[in-house]
Amino acid sequence: MTPPERFSNLPDYAFPRLRKLLSDLTPGPDPVVMTIGEPRHGVPGFVAPIITEAMGELGKYPPNEGTPQALAAISGWLERRHGLIAAPEEITLLNGTREGLFNAALALCPERKNGAAPRILVPNPFYQVYAVAAAAVGAEPVFVNATAETGHLPDFAGLPAETLDSAAICYLCSPANPQGAIAGHDYLEQLVLLAERHDFLIFADECYSEIWRDEPPPGTLVVARALGLGHRVVMFNSLSKRSNLPGLRSGFAAGARAHIARMRTLRSYAGAPVPLPHQRVTEAAWADEDHVAANRALYQEKYAIADRVLGNVPGYVPPQGGFFLWLPVEDGEAAARHLWTRAGVQVLPGAYLSRDTGAGNPGRGYVRVALVGPAAETEDALTRIRDTLYQEG
Repeated sequence: MTPPERFSNLPDYAFPRLRKLLSDLTPGPDPVVMTIGEPRHGVPGFVAPIITEAMGELGKYPPNEGTPQALAAISGWLERRHGLIAAPEEITLLNGTREGLFNAALALCPERKNGAAPRILVPNPFYQVYAVAAAAVGAEPVFVNATAETGHLPDFAGLPAETLDSAAICYLCSPANPQGAIAGHDYLEQLVLLAERHDFLIFADECYSEIWRDEPPPGTLVVARALGLGHRVVMFNSLSKRSNLPGLRSGFAAGARAHIARMRTLRSYAGAPVPLPHQRVTEAAWADEDHVAANRALYQEKYAIADRVLGNVPGYVPPQGGFFLWLPVEDGEAAARHLWTRAGVQVLPGAYLSRDTGAGNPGRGYVRVALVGPAAETEDALTRIRDTLYQEG
């Protein structure tokens, strides 16, 4: 039998590519890994007691859409954080946002748009599930470069009208992974109006929304509802970054009832529901802000360290949110190899997070650095990066 072609042109995922790139090298002294966006701050103290108390619920099938208590907790957070009033039918629990961002395309992308195969707009660089979702639904991905010239946000409005008319879905991540740029209110308003004019949906990936430097990022669904266009947006968030719980696999999607109903229907057939003990933690985590504020303060401390250590590096842009640095280099792969052997610091080449386009690969001249470790380790590693990449020779 001939295997399907739909995923045949996917490049190797970023981390296998990195292992291959560095496999013949011996790292420098005291190696530090700053590649993966896995939070290393402490798990909130309330998690273990809740898991222990709820262990018996592993003997029950969990509700796919989330317990009433979990949906209520998420609804309460949406109101406190964004001023959004969301009924339970406008929310669904997810097994992490990656699952939701993928399955939402299956549930909501039409087979045809204006008589042709649909297009899906993808910021470039991007979280790789966006492109896989496009391949799964037979859509053409359109990679929209986000560069220093565009403020590290994709210029969707600059696309040809014909491309926009054929678009079914637009993915947006704010704060952006990997650049740390935040889409402001005006940017979001223009994007929502663009979606209405050309009849496409916005999938707003806001999983880094609670890690910010000065001000909380605006929510895309909030902006859309203020325009009377809430049906244009499905927002996604999770506890992975906000609460240092990536292993809990608990996220949510919120949006118009019709969209959430379609997502729930698909999940009832093919979804992996969040285990009930994890849903009990979900209920508590979305209801508590103290641990989130403490977590954010640790990242803000590391923003200050990065500014102090790297502030004089030409092209350094202080991240406004999230926990990555997007550092300019001549060639990301060469820089990663050089850093690993000379400084013992492992970083990710930016080209592994982006695709080649007619205007070039916007990640080729960057490396991504994850600020997930302790402050002292971070300062030491960033100092090694500065001295090795920007001061040698």
